[in-house]
Amino acid sequence: MSIRHSKRRSLALVAGFGTAALLLAGCGGGGGGASSSPKEFSLLTNSENQELPAIFTSLSEDQCATENTALPFTADSVPQTNLDQRLQLLAGQNGLPVVYSAGNAPALTKTLDDAGNVLDFDKTLTDLDVIENIEPAAISTIEALYGGFKVLPFEYNIEGIWYNKTIFADNGVEAPETWDDLVAAADTFNGAGVTPFSASGEQGWPITRLIGNYIFRTLGPDALKKVADGDAKLTDPEYVEAAQAVADLGAAGDFGQGVGSIDYDTAANQFMNGSAAMFYMGSWILSDFGDTERNQIGLDNIGFMPFPDVEGGEGDSSQIAANVGLPATFNAKAYDSNVGDWLTCIADNYGSEALSTQGRVSGFKVNTPVADVPVLTQEVQERIATTETAVLWFEALFSTKATTTSQTNAAQLVTGDITAEEFMELVQNDL
Repeated sequence: MSIRHSKRRSLALVAGFGTAALLLAGCGGGGGGASSSPKEFSLLTNSENQELPAIFTSLSEDQCATENTALPFTADSVPQTNLDQRLQLLAGQNGLPVVYSAGNAPALTKTLDDAGNVLDFDKTLTDLDVIENIEPAAISTIEALYGGFKVLPFEYNIEGIWYNKTIFADNGVEAPETWDDLVAAADTFNGAGVTPFSASGEQGWPITRLIGNYIFRTLGPDALKKVADGDAKLTDPEYVEAAQAVADLGAAGDFGQGVGSIDYDTAANQFMNGSAAMFYMGSWILSDFGDTERNQIGLDNIGFMPFPDVEGGEGDSSQIAANVGLPATFNAKAYDSNVGDWLTCIADNYGSEALSTQGRVSGFKVNTPVADVPVLTQEVQERIATTETAVLWFEALFSTKATTTSQTNAAQLVTGDITAEEFMELVQNDL
């Protein structure tokens, strides 16, 4: 098989699950209500998610045709802003479909799980003898977000620093392995008149991602869970250190001019037109890198490195930041042998089908080789395959209010309008 085309990036889920869903009335039906013996392999997604229905349809017509004959695939959707309300309503009516997109925050999936509406994938995939088809790093990320293996990773993104190989070579810079190396590289690029980092201060989260990574490198993979659990505070000195390190980059001019007004697309374009040496972003950006009209520096000129180690820290660069896009789960109340057959077929074939038809990297292993995969995409796949422990992002376990405070104040942190202590205090107050 070969890659035929690439679809849109999943920014709604990428930036974090903290965005509150607007609970609106008048949603359409979920389709194929759940029962102990469902008549359809029914799927409910947010309407912005076009990929999952398309890949399921493709599987139903080919690799999973036998399973589809026994339990025909059907799909329905609602706008993402209506998704939480629709899931809650259907759960109250005992009418959730066989498969449904996870809510806009992990808390809703946990609530549905408590009511018996979420399949235990650790047990079920083990019983079906297909759990080896899921990348360990993806399971690690899901467990950290949801408190267990409660959703499937139909998209899986790792995060790190993409860099311009030519700019690095022209300035005699090697890919940094430590934070001190990264700071030194940024100083070199500044001295050569090149913007070290392209970042969106308008969105904020591309900057707070750096803070979160620094915390994980210095304090270990569970550092922000300790904050969420109340065992530590962002105002503790060792956490403030991370905000100060990123603020120092801003003070040195490493984000260039006007970072607070730069949006996501502008930041991406600055990197792809050669104006910036580095760009922290998730692997969803690969679809943009593959756009030859936008990417003026060329796909072969882009390298990837994980967030570097911090000397003396308890974490390390093998613990790559990651997130799950397009998360969906199975309804435990609708599970039977026919659904199990479908789940087995998906586990066996989804990774290859998503990569082949959508150019999408998922948390499923690619069991059938796919031809013509770009080298950079192959590198991402290899890093996922060799990652045992993944970490989250800064706001992953925060409340909606704290997430908003964090992201709206990130630009002020790197422009010096607020101090590191003030930034962390503002966010901590909203936890």
